[in-house]
Amino acid sequence: MYVNPRVPPARTCVVLQPGYLPWLGFFEQMHVADEFVFLDDVQFDKHGWRNRNRIKGPGGAQWLTVPVRTGGRGQQCIHDVQIDPTRSRWAEKHVQALRTCYAPCPYFDWLFPELAELLTSGWSRLVDLDLAAVELLCGKLKLRRSVHRSSELELSGDRSGRLVEICRRLGCGAYYSGSAARDYLDLSLFAAAGIEVRFQDYAHPCYPQRFGEFISHLSVVDLLFNVGPRSLEFITVGATAGAGTESHVH
Repeated sequence: MYVNPRVPPARTCVVLQPGYLPWLGFFEQMHVADEFVFLDDVQFDKHGWRNRNRIKGPGGAQWLTVPVRTGGRGQQCIHDVQIDPTRSRWAEKHVQALRTCYAPCPYFDWLFPELAELLTSGWSRLVDLDLAAVELLCGKLKLRRSVHRSSELELSGDRSGRLVEICRRLGCGAYYSGSAARDYLDLSLFAAAGIEVRFQDYAHPCYPQRFGEFISHLSVVDLLFNVGPRSLEFITVGATAGAGTESHVH
C-alpha cells in the first residue's frame, strides 16, 4: 500500500477498560495511542481483569485479587465499584506475594518500594487504585500519553457509536482496538466517520523469568521486576511480531 510521506499519519485513539496491574498488551496499545481513554462508565465484570491479575511464583501463575463489594449492588459501572473494607489485609497480602515471588529479581528494588507504598495507601474505589497503578507503571516504562476517562466525556449512543464519538472528540482519525472487538464493532460506523480501524494481534514476547518454564500473559510487573528499564523494548517487540493484521476502513 502506497503511503504519501507528505501526509502525516492519523492520530490514534485507544479505549480500554481499567485493569489491575495490566498485562503487556495493555501497555502496547497505550504506547501506540496519541489519546488514551479509560472506559470506566461501562458495567463491571465480576470475573474479568478489573480487580485481579496474575504473577508468577514457585508453583506457577498465581492470582492477586482485590476484594470488591458486589452483593446487592446490581449492575455497577466500573467507576462506582468499591473495594471491600471488611477485607482490609488484601494489600498486605499482595505486597507479601510480590516480595516472595520477586525479591531475588534484578530489578526488585527498582519497582517494589513504590508499588508497595501505592498498594497500601488505603484505597476505597477500585478505579482510583487501577488508574494510580497504571500511572506508576507507565512512569517506570517512560510511557507518557494524553489520558482521559470516558465517564468525564458525557458520551451517548451504543458501543460502537460511543467509540466513534470519542475519536471525533479527541481529534483522532484512527482507532486501535483489541482483537476481541472484531466480534462486535460496527465497522460501518467508523467508515462513515472516516476513521480507520486497526486491530491488535499481539505476539507475546519471551523474556528472562524466574521459576522454570516461561509463562505468558502475566501482569506487566513480572516483566518489570525481571527486565527493568528495558521493559518497553520487550513490549513493543511483541507488537512488531504480530502487526500483520489491519482493517482499513474507507
